[in-house]
Amino acid sequence: MTSSADDPIDDFIPRLIDVDGVVKTVHAAGSGPAVVVLPEMPGISPDVLRLARWVRDAGFTVLVPSLFGTDGAFPTVEGGREVIRRACVSAEFRAFAGGGTSPVTAWLRGLARQAHAECGGPGVGAIGMCFTGNFALTMALEPAVIAPVVNHPSLPLDDPAGLELDEADARAIRERVARDGLTVLSYRFEGDRWCTGRRFAAYRALLGGAFDGRVLPDSAANPAPPPFFAETVGTPHSVVTAHLVDEAGHPTIRARDEILAFLSDRLGPLSDSSGRRDAP
Repeated sequence: MTSSADDPIDDFIPRLIDVDGVVKTVHAAGSGPAVVVLPEMPGISPDVLRLARWVRDAGFTVLVPSLFGTDGAFPTVEGGREVIRRACVSAEFRAFAGGGTSPVTAWLRGLARQAHAECGGPGVGAIGMCFTGNFALTMALEPAVIAPVVNHPSLPLDDPAGLELDEADARAIRERVARDGLTVLSYRFEGDRWCTGRRFAAYRALLGGAFDGRVLPDSAANPAPPPFFAETVGTPHSVVTAHLVDEAGHPTIRARDEILAFLSDRLGPLSDSSGRRDAP
């Protein structure tokens, strides 16, 4: 059961990051190679921060950019719907078919570039979810991004078989993934109406064997998520956040551990998937 309290985010440092003259707040914590954890609708919720802390505790510098909503807020129905309305008309996002790649991804690539310069290591990881799911893939246009995780991508909202990419970016991503031997890890629930099997098929058509799409049964989803997810999303959706069940051996916890292992394999922090640091 998910707590209904807001998260004070007092164990993160809020930083103002300037990319090409555009400044956004990024909540930072930890040390080691950088991983950008993108918020899902309707913002940096307590469940998103729980995931970010797991990433931090696995030996990474975690960066959570504020892109929409109220940072730390518990996802309510009315608050969440208002965030969606604003995001869908924002110039930074392309929520519907035919819109191409969301412009905010250029800023996120700049964030990854700065994070790699600051944190070192072989590269940067990116975890996108829901509205930002595909952003983790588009961030791979930045050479520093070598570990993209595309969780239950929901854009474009009006095309269940679509990808939130323009044609030029799709070609560039396919070429980059093939050239550098990247793997794109992705999760969805079987009955998710926002991230359907048709969308996963579109990713597989674009990326071929580089797309590692994993599907969990609907029965594995948390039956009591926050109100926004219960009433507005209305389907099993958020594998490692709102619909995660924090019990040892549960399929959603295994998914979390697989993501941490994926990041560790590619970025090389000194920890195991439970977050304990190994001895040097």
